[in-house]
Amino acid sequence: MKKLLRGAFVIGRRDFAATVLSKTFLFFLLGPLFPLLFGAAFGGIGASVANSREKPVVAVVASEADFERLKVSRDRFADAIGDQYVLRFLRFEPAGDANVQEAALLASRSPPVEAVVTGLPDKPHLAGPVAPDGSTARQLRLILADAAGTYTSPNLVVSHTDTSSAAESKDQATTGQVAQTALFFLTLLLSTMLLSQLVEEKSNKIIEVVAAAVPIESLFVGKLFAMLAASVLGLIVWTAAGAAVVASFKSLSALPPPAVGWPSFLALIVVYFAMNYLLLGALFLTIGAQASTVREVQTLSMPVTFAQVLIFGFAATAIGSPNSGLAFAAAAFPLSSPLTMVARAAEDASLWPHVVAIGWQALWVALILRVGAGLFRKTVLKSGPRRAWWRLRRA
Repeated sequence: MKKLLRGAFVIGRRDFAATVLSKTFLFFLLGPLFPLLFGAAFGGIGASVANSREKPVVAVVASEADFERLKVSRDRFADAIGDQYVLRFLRFEPAGDANVQEAALLASRSPPVEAVVTGLPDKPHLAGPVAPDGSTARQLRLILADAAGTYTSPNLVVSHTDTSSAAESKDQATTGQVAQTALFFLTLLLSTMLLSQLVEEKSNKIIEVVAAAVPIESLFVGKLFAMLAASVLGLIVWTAAGAAVVASFKSLSALPPPAVGWPSFLALIVVYFAMNYLLLGALFLTIGAQASTVREVQTLSMPVTFAQVLIFGFAATAIGSPNSGLAFAAAAFPLSSPLTMVARAAEDASLWPHVVAIGWQALWVALILRVGAGLFRKTVLKSGPRRAWWRLRRA
Protein backbone atom coordinates (compact mmCIF):
# COMPACT_ATOMS: atom_id res chain seq x y z
CA MET A 1 0.00 0.00 0.00
CA LYS A 2 2.84 2.36 0.87
CA LYS A 3 4.46 1.69 -2.51
CA LEU A 4 1.16 2.34 -4.27
CA LEU A 5 0.60 5.64 -2.49
CA ARG A 6 4.18 6.74 -3.13
CA GLY A 7 3.82 5.97 -6.83
CA ALA A 8 0.50 7.82 -6.96
CA PHE A 9 2.10 10.83 -5.25
CA VAL A 10 5.03 10.89 -7.70
CA ILE A 11 2.74 10.68 -10.73
CA GLY A 12 0.39 13.29 -9.29
CA ARG A 13 3.24 15.67 -8.47
CA ARG A 14 4.75 15.22 -11.93
CA ASP A 15 1.47 15.87 -13.77
CA PHE A 16 0.63 18.81 -11.55
CA ALA A 17 4.05 20.41 -12.07
CA ALA A 18 3.94 19.76 -15.83
CA THR A 19 0.66 21.62 -16.07
CA VAL A 20 1.03 24.44 -13.55
CA LEU A 21 4.65 25.33 -14.34
CA SER A 22 4.10 25.45 -18.09
CA LYS A 23 3.96 28.66 -20.11
CA THR A 24 0.43 27.89 -21.27
CA PHE A 25 -1.13 27.55 -17.82
CA LEU A 26 -1.63 31.30 -17.53
CA PHE A 27 -3.97 31.17 -20.54
CA PHE A 28 -5.84 28.33 -18.89
CA LEU A 29 -6.31 30.40 -15.74
CA LEU A 30 -7.69 33.27 -17.80
CA GLY A 31 -10.14 30.92 -19.52
CA PRO A 32 -13.15 31.45 -17.17
CA LEU A 33 -12.93 35.20 -17.76
CA PHE A 34 -13.63 34.79 -21.47
CA PRO A 35 -17.25 33.59 -21.17
CA LEU A 36 -18.02 36.67 -19.02
CA LEU A 37 -16.44 38.95 -21.59
CA PHE A 38 -18.26 37.20 -24.43
CA GLY A 39 -21.57 37.45 -22.62
CA ALA A 40 -21.15 41.22 -22.31
CA ALA A 41 -19.80 41.63 -25.85
CA PHE A 42 -22.18 39.37 -27.74
CA GLY A 43 -25.19 40.45 -25.71
CA GLY A 44 -24.92 43.76 -27.53
CA ILE A 45 -23.87 42.54 -30.95
CA GLY A 46 -27.41 42.24 -32.27
CA ALA A 47 -28.32 45.67 -30.94
CA SER A 48 -25.05 47.10 -32.19
CA VAL A 49 -25.62 45.75 -35.69
CA ALA A 50 -29.18 47.06 -35.70
CA ASN A 51 -28.17 50.48 -34.39
CA SER A 52 -25.19 50.84 -36.73
CA ARG A 53 -27.32 50.02 -39.72
CA GLU A 54 -28.92 53.15 -41.14
CA LYS A 55 -32.60 53.00 -40.16
CA PRO A 56 -35.12 52.97 -43.06
CA VAL A 57 -37.45 55.92 -43.41
CA VAL A 58 -40.77 56.73 -45.07
CA ALA A 59 -40.15 59.49 -47.60
CA VAL A 60 -42.87 62.15 -47.53
CA VAL A 61 -43.18 64.31 -50.65
CA ALA A 62 -45.06 67.33 -49.33
CA SER A 63 -44.87 70.99 -48.52
CA GLU A 64 -43.28 72.07 -45.27
CA ALA A 65 -46.64 72.96 -43.69
CA ASP A 66 -48.25 69.60 -44.55
CA PHE A 67 -45.18 67.72 -43.36
CA GLU A 68 -45.11 69.63 -40.07
CA ARG A 69 -48.67 68.55 -39.22
CA LEU A 70 -47.76 64.95 -40.02
CA LYS A 71 -44.64 65.16 -37.87
CA VAL A 72 -46.50 66.58 -34.87
CA SER A 73 -48.98 63.67 -34.97
CA ARG A 74 -46.13 61.18 -35.42
CA ASP A 75 -44.34 62.60 -32.34
CA ARG A 76 -47.49 62.21 -30.23
CA PHE A 77 -47.68 58.53 -31.12
CA ALA A 78 -43.95 58.17 -30.37
CA ASP A 79 -44.45 59.65 -26.89
CA ALA A 80 -47.26 57.19 -26.23
CA ILE A 81 -45.77 53.89 -27.43
CA GLY A 82 -42.05 54.55 -27.90
CA ASP A 83 -40.06 56.18 -30.69
CA GLN A 84 -38.55 52.90 -31.91
CA TYR A 85 -41.98 51.48 -32.77
CA VAL A 86 -43.23 54.41 -34.87
CA LEU A 87 -42.50 55.19 -38.52
CA ARG A 88 -39.67 57.61 -39.23
CA PHE A 89 -40.47 60.35 -41.75
CA LEU A 90 -38.17 62.35 -44.00
CA ARG A 91 -39.50 65.25 -46.06
CA PHE A 92 -38.73 65.82 -49.74
CA GLU A 93 -39.86 68.83 -51.73
CA PRO A 94 -42.12 67.97 -54.71
CA ALA A 95 -40.03 68.15 -57.90
CA GLY A 96 -41.07 67.34 -61.46
CA ASP A 97 -43.00 64.20 -62.35
CA ALA A 98 -44.38 62.53 -59.21
CA ASN A 99 -43.92 58.99 -60.54
CA VAL A 100 -40.29 59.60 -61.48
CA GLN A 101 -39.54 61.15 -58.09
CA GLU A 102 -41.28 58.25 -56.33
CA ALA A 103 -39.20 55.66 -58.20
CA ALA A 104 -35.98 57.59 -57.48
CA LEU A 105 -36.75 57.77 -53.76
CA LEU A 106 -37.52 54.06 -53.54
CA ALA A 107 -34.11 53.36 -55.08
CA SER A 108 -32.29 55.74 -52.72
CA ARG A 109 -29.81 54.11 -50.35
CA SER A 110 -28.81 57.07 -48.20
CA PRO A 111 -30.90 56.75 -46.19
CA PRO A 112 -32.68 53.54 -47.26
CA VAL A 113 -36.32 54.33 -48.05
CA GLU A 114 -39.02 51.89 -46.96
CA ALA A 115 -41.95 53.58 -48.75
CA VAL A 116 -42.98 56.92 -50.29
CA VAL A 117 -46.00 59.06 -49.34
CA THR A 118 -47.41 61.54 -51.88
CA GLY A 119 -50.69 63.42 -52.42
CA LEU A 120 -50.94 65.10 -49.03
CA PRO A 121 -53.26 66.26 -47.58
CA ASP A 122 -56.30 65.41 -49.73
CA LYS A 123 -55.31 62.27 -51.67
CA PRO A 124 -52.65 60.41 -49.67
CA HIS A 125 -50.85 57.70 -51.62
CA LEU A 126 -48.37 55.16 -50.21
CA ALA A 127 -46.01 53.29 -52.55
CA GLY A 128 -43.47 50.61 -51.66
CA PRO A 129 -43.12 46.91 -50.80
CA VAL A 130 -45.84 47.21 -48.16
CA ALA A 131 -49.24 45.52 -47.75
CA PRO A 132 -52.48 47.58 -47.65
CA ASP A 133 -53.24 46.10 -44.21
CA GLY A 134 -49.64 45.94 -43.02
CA SER A 135 -48.08 47.76 -40.09
CA THR A 136 -46.73 50.65 -42.17
CA ALA A 137 -50.10 51.39 -43.81
CA ARG A 138 -52.04 51.08 -40.53
CA GLN A 139 -49.70 53.41 -38.67
CA LEU A 140 -49.83 55.95 -41.48
CA ARG A 141 -53.65 55.92 -41.46
CA LEU A 142 -53.71 56.64 -37.72
CA ILE A 143 -51.17 59.44 -38.04
CA LEU A 144 -53.03 60.98 -40.99
CA ALA A 145 -56.33 60.83 -39.11
CA ASP A 146 -54.77 62.54 -36.09
CA ALA A 147 -53.17 65.19 -38.29
CA ALA A 148 -56.54 65.90 -39.95
CA GLY A 149 -58.30 66.07 -36.56
CA THR A 150 -60.80 63.32 -37.45
CA TYR A 151 -61.68 59.97 -35.91
CA THR A 152 -62.02 58.12 -39.22
CA SER A 153 -59.13 56.65 -41.18
CA PRO A 154 -58.45 58.55 -44.40
CA ASN A 155 -58.77 56.90 -47.80
CA LEU A 156 -55.13 55.91 -48.18
CA VAL A 157 -54.31 54.36 -51.56
CA VAL A 158 -51.51 51.76 -51.30
CA SER A 159 -49.49 50.77 -54.40
CA HIS A 160 -47.36 47.69 -53.82
CA THR A 161 -43.92 47.57 -55.46
CA ASP A 162 -41.53 44.63 -55.61
CA THR A 163 -38.73 46.18 -53.61
CA SER A 164 -37.22 49.29 -52.09
CA SER A 165 -33.76 50.36 -51.02
CA ALA A 166 -34.58 49.58 -47.37
CA ALA A 167 -35.73 46.03 -48.15
CA GLU A 168 -32.75 45.46 -50.44
CA SER A 169 -30.30 46.78 -47.84
CA LYS A 170 -31.76 44.50 -45.17
CA ASP A 171 -31.58 41.46 -47.47
CA GLN A 172 -27.97 42.18 -48.39
CA ALA A 173 -27.01 42.60 -44.74
CA THR A 174 -28.63 39.23 -44.01
CA THR A 175 -26.69 37.62 -46.87
CA GLY A 176 -23.45 39.11 -45.53
CA GLN A 177 -24.19 37.94 -41.99
CA VAL A 178 -24.93 34.37 -43.13
CA ALA A 179 -21.74 34.23 -45.23
CA GLN A 180 -19.65 35.67 -42.40
CA THR A 181 -21.03 33.18 -39.86
CA ALA A 182 -20.48 30.22 -42.20
CA LEU A 183 -16.91 31.36 -42.87
CA PHE A 184 -16.22 31.71 -39.15
CA PHE A 185 -17.49 28.27 -38.20
CA LEU A 186 -15.66 26.54 -41.04
CA THR A 187 -12.41 28.21 -40.04
CA LEU A 188 -13.04 27.46 -36.36
CA LEU A 189 -13.49 23.76 -37.12
CA LEU A 190 -10.46 23.44 -39.37
CA SER A 191 -7.73 25.89 -38.34
CA THR A 192 -7.35 24.79 -34.70
CA MET A 193 -6.03 21.43 -35.95
CA LEU A 194 -2.81 23.25 -36.81
CA LEU A 195 -2.07 23.69 -33.09
CA SER A 196 -0.95 20.07 -32.87
CA GLN A 197 0.72 19.79 -36.29
CA LEU A 198 4.32 19.70 -35.04
CA VAL A 199 3.90 18.03 -31.64
CA GLU A 200 4.15 14.43 -32.84
CA GLU A 201 7.10 15.14 -35.11
CA LYS A 202 8.88 16.97 -32.30
CA SER A 203 8.29 14.12 -29.84
CA ASN A 204 9.61 11.54 -32.34
CA LYS A 205 12.66 13.68 -33.18
CA ILE A 206 11.56 13.71 -36.81
CA ILE A 207 11.49 17.48 -36.89
CA GLU A 208 15.28 17.72 -36.61
CA VAL A 209 15.71 15.50 -39.68
CA VAL A 210 13.17 17.53 -41.67
CA ALA A 211 14.69 20.83 -40.53
CA ALA A 212 18.11 19.66 -41.69
CA ALA A 213 16.75 18.97 -45.16
CA VAL A 214 14.56 22.05 -45.76
CA PRO A 215 14.37 25.59 -44.34
CA ILE A 216 12.04 26.10 -41.39
CA GLU A 217 9.98 28.55 -43.44
CA SER A 218 9.39 25.80 -46.04
CA LEU A 219 8.27 23.46 -43.29
CA PHE A 220 5.72 25.99 -41.99
CA VAL A 221 4.43 26.98 -45.42
CA GLY A 222 4.16 23.38 -46.60
CA LYS A 223 2.13 22.29 -43.58
CA LEU A 224 -0.10 25.36 -43.75
CA PHE A 225 -0.93 25.11 -47.44
CA ALA A 226 -1.43 21.35 -47.30
CA MET A 227 -4.13 21.84 -44.68
CA LEU A 228 -5.55 24.76 -46.64
CA ALA A 229 -5.85 22.65 -49.79
CA ALA A 230 -7.76 19.97 -47.91
CA SER A 231 -9.98 22.59 -46.29
CA VAL A 232 -10.78 24.37 -49.58
CA LEU A 233 -11.69 21.02 -51.12
CA GLY A 234 -14.07 20.41 -48.25
CA LEU A 235 -15.47 23.93 -48.60
CA ILE A 236 -16.21 23.41 -52.30
CA VAL A 237 -17.95 20.11 -51.60
CA TRP A 238 -20.02 21.59 -48.76
CA THR A 239 -20.95 24.66 -50.83
CA ALA A 240 -22.03 22.54 -53.80
CA ALA A 241 -24.08 20.24 -51.57
CA GLY A 242 -25.69 23.20 -49.79
CA ALA A 243 -26.53 24.91 -53.08
CA ALA A 244 -28.10 21.71 -54.37
CA VAL A 245 -30.24 21.39 -51.24
CA VAL A 246 -31.35 25.02 -51.42
CA ALA A 247 -32.10 24.76 -55.14
CA SER A 248 -34.28 21.71 -54.53
CA PHE A 249 -36.56 23.72 -52.21
CA LYS A 250 -36.26 27.25 -53.54
CA SER A 251 -34.87 28.89 -56.64
CA LEU A 252 -31.45 30.41 -56.06
CA SER A 253 -32.59 33.51 -57.92
CA ALA A 254 -35.15 34.11 -55.16
CA LEU A 255 -32.45 34.39 -52.48
CA PRO A 256 -31.35 37.91 -51.44
CA PRO A 257 -28.67 38.79 -54.04
CA PRO A 258 -25.36 40.23 -52.81
CA ALA A 259 -24.28 43.63 -54.10
CA VAL A 260 -21.38 42.24 -56.18
CA GLY A 261 -23.54 39.50 -57.75
CA TRP A 262 -23.56 35.79 -57.04
CA PRO A 263 -20.57 34.70 -59.21
CA SER A 264 -18.22 37.30 -57.70
CA PHE A 265 -19.61 36.75 -54.21
CA LEU A 266 -19.05 32.99 -54.29
CA ALA A 267 -15.54 33.49 -55.65
CA LEU A 268 -14.79 36.00 -52.87
CA ILE A 269 -16.11 33.58 -50.25
CA VAL A 270 -13.55 30.98 -51.35
CA VAL A 271 -10.74 33.58 -51.47
CA TYR A 272 -11.58 35.04 -48.06
CA PHE A 273 -11.93 31.60 -46.53
CA ALA A 274 -8.42 30.84 -47.80
CA MET A 275 -7.04 34.13 -46.43
CA ASN A 276 -8.83 33.68 -43.08
CA TYR A 277 -7.48 30.15 -42.81
CA LEU A 278 -3.96 31.24 -43.75
CA LEU A 279 -3.93 34.11 -41.25
CA LEU A 280 -5.31 32.15 -38.31
CA GLY A 281 -3.52 28.96 -39.37
CA ALA A 282 -0.15 30.69 -39.53
CA LEU A 283 -0.75 32.16 -36.08
CA PHE A 284 -1.89 28.83 -34.62
CA LEU A 285 1.00 26.99 -36.24
CA THR A 286 3.36 29.45 -34.59
CA ILE A 287 1.67 29.00 -31.20
CA GLY A 288 1.44 25.23 -31.50
CA ALA A 289 5.09 24.96 -32.52
CA GLN A 290 6.08 26.27 -29.08
CA ALA A 291 4.18 23.43 -27.36
CA SER A 292 6.08 20.25 -26.58
CA THR A 293 3.26 17.90 -25.53
CA VAL A 294 -0.34 17.17 -26.34
CA ARG A 295 -1.18 18.43 -22.84
CA GLU A 296 0.06 21.91 -23.71
CA VAL A 297 -1.85 21.87 -27.00
CA GLN A 298 -5.07 20.97 -25.17
CA THR A 299 -4.44 23.78 -22.66
CA LEU A 300 -3.98 26.25 -25.51
CA SER A 301 -7.08 25.17 -27.40
CA MET A 302 -9.59 26.95 -25.15
CA PRO A 303 -8.08 30.47 -25.20
CA VAL A 304 -7.36 30.15 -28.92
CA THR A 305 -10.99 29.26 -29.62
CA PHE A 306 -12.23 32.13 -27.49
CA ALA A 307 -9.88 34.49 -29.32
CA GLN A 308 -11.47 33.42 -32.61
CA VAL A 309 -14.92 34.17 -31.23
CA LEU A 310 -13.81 37.65 -30.16
CA ILE A 311 -12.46 38.31 -33.66
CA PHE A 312 -15.77 37.17 -35.13
CA GLY A 313 -17.65 39.51 -32.81
CA PHE A 314 -15.47 42.42 -33.87
CA ALA A 315 -16.10 41.68 -37.56
CA ALA A 316 -19.86 41.23 -36.99
CA THR A 317 -20.22 44.80 -35.72
CA ALA A 318 -19.44 46.07 -39.24
CA ILE A 319 -22.52 44.42 -40.79
CA GLY A 320 -25.10 46.95 -41.90
CA SER A 321 -22.68 49.89 -42.01
CA PRO A 322 -19.79 48.97 -44.36
CA ASN A 323 -18.53 52.57 -44.57
CA SER A 324 -18.41 53.33 -40.84
CA GLY A 325 -15.20 53.90 -38.90
CA LEU A 326 -15.67 50.63 -37.01
CA ALA A 327 -16.04 48.74 -40.30
CA PHE A 328 -12.80 50.23 -41.64
CA ALA A 329 -11.02 49.33 -38.39
CA ALA A 330 -12.26 45.73 -38.61
CA ALA A 331 -11.17 45.56 -42.25
CA ALA A 332 -7.72 46.94 -41.41
CA PHE A 333 -7.10 44.55 -38.49
CA PRO A 334 -5.61 41.53 -40.30
CA LEU A 335 -7.25 38.75 -38.29
CA SER A 336 -10.79 40.15 -38.71
CA SER A 337 -10.27 41.53 -42.23
CA PRO A 338 -11.48 38.46 -44.21
CA LEU A 339 -14.72 38.16 -42.21
CA THR A 340 -15.38 41.89 -42.50
CA MET A 341 -14.71 42.03 -46.23
CA VAL A 342 -16.94 39.07 -47.10
CA ALA A 343 -19.83 40.91 -45.43
CA ARG A 344 -18.89 44.07 -47.32
CA ALA A 345 -19.11 42.16 -50.61
CA ALA A 346 -22.78 41.50 -49.87
CA GLU A 347 -23.53 45.17 -49.15
CA ASP A 348 -21.24 47.17 -51.47
CA ALA A 349 -20.79 46.60 -55.21
CA SER A 350 -17.25 48.06 -55.39
CA LEU A 351 -14.57 45.46 -56.15
CA TRP A 352 -11.38 47.51 -55.72
CA PRO A 353 -11.49 47.40 -51.87
CA HIS A 354 -11.29 43.60 -52.09
CA VAL A 355 -8.12 43.76 -54.19
CA VAL A 356 -6.50 46.00 -51.57
CA ALA A 357 -7.75 43.84 -48.69
CA ILE A 358 -6.48 40.58 -50.19
CA GLY A 359 -3.03 42.08 -50.77
CA TRP A 360 -2.98 43.41 -47.19
CA GLN A 361 -3.96 40.01 -45.78
CA ALA A 362 -1.34 38.19 -47.88
CA LEU A 363 1.33 40.54 -46.51
CA TRP A 364 0.37 39.62 -42.95
CA VAL A 365 0.38 35.90 -43.73
CA ALA A 366 3.98 36.20 -44.94
CA LEU A 367 4.93 38.28 -41.87
CA ILE A 368 3.38 35.83 -39.36
CA LEU A 369 5.05 32.84 -41.06
CA ARG A 370 8.39 34.63 -41.02
CA VAL A 371 8.14 35.49 -37.33
CA GLY A 372 6.83 32.01 -36.47
CA ALA A 373 9.67 30.26 -38.26
CA GLY A 374 12.19 32.47 -36.46
CA LEU A 375 10.67 31.72 -33.06
CA PHE A 376 10.60 28.00 -33.83
CA ARG A 377 14.25 28.05 -34.83
CA LYS A 378 15.36 29.93 -31.69
CA THR A 379 13.16 28.39 -29.00
CA VAL A 380 12.62 24.81 -30.20
CA LEU A 381 15.59 23.75 -32.30
CA LYS A 382 18.23 25.22 -29.97
CA SER A 383 20.66 22.79 -28.36
CA GLY A 384 21.02 22.11 -24.65
CA PRO A 385 18.48 21.30 -21.93
CA ARG A 386 15.22 23.22 -21.71
CA ARG A 387 14.99 25.78 -18.95
CA ALA A 388 11.98 26.63 -16.89
CA TRP A 389 10.01 29.50 -18.42
CA TRP A 390 10.49 31.78 -15.43
CA ARG A 391 14.27 31.48 -15.79
CA LEU A 392 14.39 32.50 -19.42
CA ARG A 393 16.10 35.86 -19.77
CA ARG A 394 16.21 35.98 -23.53
CA ALA A 395 14.12 34.36 -26.30
